[in-house]
Formats: sequence, C-alpha cells, structure tokens
Amino acid sequence: MLSDKLNNVDYQWFLVRTKPGHEQELCALIGREKDKIRNILEVYCPTHTKVYVRRGDSEQRMPLFDGYVFVLATQNALVEFLRDNCSDAFIRYNRKRTPDEKATACTIPESQMRAFRDYNENYADKVIVLERPYSDYAFNAKEGEANEIVRVVDGPFAGQEGYICRFHRKKGLVFRVQGMVLGSWLTVTYPNVSDLHVVRLHNAEGDRLSIGTEKGRAVDLLVGILQACGYGKRTQAMLYELMERLAVDLSLTNLCRELDKKGEKTLGGRLARLTTKEAELLINLARYEHDTPGYVKENWQKILLRSFLTPTSGIEWEEGKNEVELQHKNFTEIIRRVDITEEVYYPSRQEDGKVTTAYDAHIGMREEMENLVFFANWDGFLSEYFLTAGKANEKLVSGRSQSVLDETTNTERKKLIESFRNYAPTLYKVLTDADSAVKAVPDFKVGEDTLNVFAIRSSVQEKDTAKDKLIQTCVRICKEINTTNHLAVWRRYLRTVWLHN
Repeated sequence: MLSDKLNNVDYQWFLVRTKPGHEQELCALIGREKDKIRNILEVYCPTHTKVYVRRGDSEQRMPLFDGYVFVLATQNALVEFLRDNCSDAFIRYNRKRTPDEKATACTIPESQMRAFRDYNENYADKVIVLERPYSDYAFNAKEGEANEIVRVVDGPFAGQEGYICRFHRKKGLVFRVQGMVLGSWLTVTYPNVSDLHVVRLHNAEGDRLSIGTEKGRAVDLLVGILQACGYGKRTQAMLYELMERLAVDLSLTNLCRELDKKGEKTLGGRLARLTTKEAELLINLARYEHDTPGYVKENWQKILLRSFLTPTSGIEWEEGKNEVELQHKNFTEIIRRVDITEEVYYPSRQEDGKVTTAYDAHIGMREEMENLVFFANWDGFLSEYFLTAGKANEKLVSGRSQSVLDETTNTERKKLIESFRNYAPTLYKVLTDADSAVKAVPDFKVGEDTLNVFAIRSSVQEKDTAKDKLIQTCVRICKEINTTNHLAVWRRYLRTVWLHN
C-alpha cells in the first residue's frame, strides 16, 4: 500500500476487467484522464496477452491476459471513474468462500505487481506455459531419478531456479513465475537451457549423486573400519565374509557377538558403536546382497586406496585432530577432514541455502628415491578419460566455441562446447599444463597393482605443502564438475571419486 501526500489515503493495485481486445483502449483512456482525477496514479496493460502453452506433445498460442488492465488507485476513485466513463469495465472481486462473507476487491501487492510486470515484459515472449503444476517436474519417471536443479547466473532470467527437463530432444529449464493474483503461479519452461549460464544446485532431498552412491558409501564405511582395525591385506577377504554373514542374518548385534566369540573383539566393538545412520547403510547393502548374491564381490574386486572423498573415515577421530596416517603394505594412507560447502535446494519447501558437510579426503604417500609421491584415487574417472582419443579428447580439452542458430532471434551466436576448459578449469589445467604440479598418471604402480591417479611429487622438506596442494586441487575439480549442468557424463564418473553424502 502507498500513501498520498497527506498520508491519509491508501493506494492499491486493482485488477480491472474489460472486453478482450479493448485493453489498450481502456489503458489509453485512464492514462489521458488520470492527471485530472484525484487518487488514480498509474495504469498498466500487459504487453503480451497471448503465450505458447504446451499440452502433451503440442504447443498452442492461447490468450492468457486478455481483457485485464491493472490500475494503481483508491477503490472509490476507480469505481467512480469506471462508472462515469467505462460502462463495460469493472473491478474484479475475489470469490466469497461462505454466503456470509463480504465480497472484497481483488488487489495485488506492490512486490507481486513488480514480479508480474518483470515476467510479462522480459519472459512472456521467451517461455512456454506448462499445464502441469511445477512440482510434477521434480522427478523424471522414465529415468527413475530426480531432475537436476539449477540457478540462472546472469541475463534476463538471472536468479531463477528450476528443474532441467527434456522436451522433444531438448533440455528446457522449468521454473515458476508469479501470476496476476495473489497466490497464483505459472509454471513455464525456457525451451533450451544450453542458451543460459546456470549453476547446478545440490538437491538436498533427492540428488541423483546421493542415491547413486548409497551402496558405495556402505562398502567404503566397512572397508575403512576394517583397515582402521588393522586388517591390512586381509581387508578384501574380510569384507566379503562380513557381507555374506549379514546377508544371511540381518542383525548387526548377532554379528558383533559372533566376532567376539572368534576373538575379533576390536572389530566387534567398533561395529557395535556404529551410529544409526551407519548401521542402516550396512543393513540396506546386506539386504541387496541377499537379493543379489555376489554383488559386493563382483563390484569391489580391487581394494587399494579408498575413494578420494568419503563421508566416513572408518577411524574414530581423537578430539582436536583432523588428520591421521594409516600404514598399508606398499604405501601410507593419509586421511584428512575436509569441510565442503555446497549450494542446496529443498524442493518440498521451494527454498535454497548453503550446507557445509565434513568429508574425509584420502591420499596415499610413498617414497621414491629421496623424494615423496602423494597420489589420490581417481581410477574410474581417469580410466574413462584415458579411453578417449583423437577428436573426442580434443573436444574435452579444447574449450572452443561453435556457431549455433538462436531460434528466438533467428541469428547465429557463439556457444561454448562442453569441455573441461570451459566448465572445469582446474581439471583442464592438470590435464594440459606441463607446469602443473599435480599430474594425471595412468597405471600408477601401487605394489603389484595399478591405479589411475592424480599425483604430485615433492621433497621430504615440502611434504606438507604437497599434501595441501593435491587435496585442494582435487576438491576444486570435484566442486567444479558437480556444480555445472554440463559435463553430465563426467559427473556420473565422479561418483567413483566423491561418495556424496
């Protein structure tokens, strides 16, 4: 509400209904007369009265705002003006919810009016209105996964958040804009999200990365516990044995008792101290192992150095410590607590925010002559990268732009291709810069086994600096890949590196 110069009159935006096609005529009339009339301040007529509406597989151009004009005035002044000058126009009233309720004029708050005008003047000719409610686009039933959530960084859609959904082979951005009455919303889609500069938000309620790594987190938890309990090279065999036992009897209590009887008191005691969340992870994996015998053995055939980022260390941290070393047969594992802050989105509340999560970074260290080599396990990710060759590899690291046709303006524009250079600059530097301290190394020898790793060499004197450099570089790569809606294939391989919590 706004006050007049005497601070005793309230102005509000009223919704005025007139005959379809007569909006401009009414708007012009009010515009000519408002300076002569007290208490009518402004009139607004939507510039786009028709929009594209998607129904199933077809698009139709339909009226959306036909017959409406918005007037900032006092109710008495507007009623008198319409009565004396426009017999075909009237103020729209809200529906009465009960017979005894008094009818009230439909008014629009100033903040909502600004949002509506912003949509009508900047979006209406660029988006398609969808018939289904916004919440229907949160999940992709065909793929059985939550749709990705992104925020537009710049341009006319800056700040808009929504889901990436596929329509007719193109990925569109589905988001909401305020309608013209209080509490009403339009669900719209911008047809080609690749035209926009967006950043990906972590879906706090159903992120595909979290769902996709649940079994991996369970295995990693058990491996970490076994290694912390000193099982060393027996870890892999013990992992299979424990999962086979749990698959037969889904009771951690019984398993702990059995381990105690067999003299495995340290392991039994550690499993007895699992949190509820950790216990659920192991039991759910055991259920899957029961239904799919041999699943763990088939998918975890090589256990050397754990994934780079995991939500559990396996060890029990001493108060005040954030780094520990575990001795393995052929290397020393360094586990360091790392806090990672992510932008997250809560679909059920339509809210976003930031969440900081503590992860454990795992790197290996081994001696070579008088120097040290630190390495991080990126085996699955880098194995896919090293398999690319020729034009495929060039595209990943070239970062060139290409000409594409902008269908809205029918002109050509430059578009960045989906490359590491454009969307994961830290990874691009590691892969292409000869002066990069961190290198991507294929078939790195760890005893009798090999891993594809990111590695850095240092002297004993520069040990701490090298550790920091490797961990910080790998964390940056994880965050860059995880926050772009491009490089989706590589984000899938990132699950083998970052067991997202």
